[in-house]
Amino acid sequence: MPIRLKPALIALAAGALSLAASSQALAWGSSGHRFVGQAGAEAFPATLPAFLRTKQAAFDIGELARELDRSKGSGRIHDSDRDPGHFADIDDNGGLNGGPKFVDLPPTREAYEKALQAAGTNSWQTGYSPYAIIDGWQQLATDFTYYRILTSAVKNEKNPARKRWYTEDLTRRQALIVRNIGVWAHYIGDGSQPLHDTWHYNGWGAKLPNPNGYTLAPIHSPFEDRFVVDHVTIEMVRAKLPPYRDCGCDIQKRTIDYLLTGNSFVEPLYRMWKDGEFDRATPKAIDFTTIRVAAGAAELRDMVVAAWNASAKGTIGYRDAAITPAEVEAGKDAWASLYGTT
Repeated sequence: MPIRLKPALIALAAGALSLAASSQALAWGSSGHRFVGQAGAEAFPATLPAFLRTKQAAFDIGELARELDRSKGSGRIHDSDRDPGHFADIDDNGGLNGGPKFVDLPPTREAYEKALQAAGTNSWQTGYSPYAIIDGWQQLATDFTYYRILTSAVKNEKNPARKRWYTEDLTRRQALIVRNIGVWAHYIGDGSQPLHDTWHYNGWGAKLPNPNGYTLAPIHSPFEDRFVVDHVTIEMVRAKLPPYRDCGCDIQKRTIDYLLTGNSFVEPLYRMWKDGEFDRATPKAIDFTTIRVAAGAAELRDMVVAAWNASAKGTIGYRDAAITPAEVEAGKDAWASLYGTT
């Protein structure tokens, strides 16, 4: 598990930030991530392709939602680069470790890195979860564009050899879509866990202002792991799943709003912890936790739907070989774009 230490420079700039404790970049543990992936996929609407609406696909997505934690320990370069994608340390002023405002997220990782470094931190310390979510969504929208085009190509193609290749490639694309949704679901699940959307990620922080006397003890793992295993079931998550929501916005705004919503539950969590709600496993604490897991499942469902809808106007291929689903559906030859000519 990665160690996330707050730089002393930010501690001074923000008025004494130093979370001396380390934090695990796990969120929800194996059970919670399974619930997010499986319950979210089970709720896919009939507008999505049929291959995604099977019990097997939902089960597989739930299992794959654990993958980004299962791969931890693969090596120093692997872990140090990927682990910060699980969190974003939003501070009490709506900034990132005393740096840029979260609502004004730069449009690229490069610009984000420059903004953080100008504030004395970087994305390895502060996290880059919004970019991990947006990147996964954009990949999925492209996957769906390929799926749409391949489906039409299979239907329209008269050449037996090409038709066979299209059919095989469509099967490959379906498997890839299930895999990509499952792995990406992990980042979405991370975002519904409030301690992944805050610099109070594992105890309030000994040198941070703490007028309400919130715990300084490590609470990250006890909340997301043991508590979920002991008190939350997938049936409970299904029952708390909110209805589908179309935000009418682009993926960047949707992601920012989603993670800021997660951040809004940080202080309520600490308040309940202080009041002993989690120690006693009260209905209030169980309900709070179940609702946050269900929020991750709902966001997975809704973002997948948004990617599917966006793919109708997507484009695949380069330069002269670029092609849209509507063009292939109307009969345009897709061979150069799909199989390639070089």
